[in-house]
Amino acid sequence: MHRAAFDGSRFTDKRWHAMAAGLPYADAWCLVAYDEQGNAVAAVTVWSAGPGRPGLLEPMGVHREHRRHGYGEAITVAAAAALQELGSSSAIVCAPSAIVGAVATYKSAGFQQRPEVRDQYRDA
Repeated sequence: MHRAAFDGSRFTDKRWHAMAAGLPYADAWCLVAYDEQGNAVAAVTVWSAGPGRPGLLEPMGVHREHRRHGYGEAITVAAAAALQELGSSSAIVCAPSAIVGAVATYKSAGFQQRPEVRDQYRDA
């Protein structure tokens, strides 16, 4: 799913298992959305910092062949609900404003856009 949502992704099953085995994943969930035919159409990982603290949605992606059908908004809302279930006080996302589709998806799911902040930046 990740490779179908993000151009140039090198994410593999092996890398997912390594991530899931790590300590930070102890309070994280991966959610996958399916269409009526059972095809995976969107995925998101939620990261909880513990009860009463903000949680993070990262990454969220929609399969390139299933975009513009509301799957991004639906899985984003589901991710916020998952964080609430984990006890998070709020849900945050970190998406560059240049990724217009992502920003629009998060807004449609009820997120409010804040000014862009770069903690560290280096040209490639």
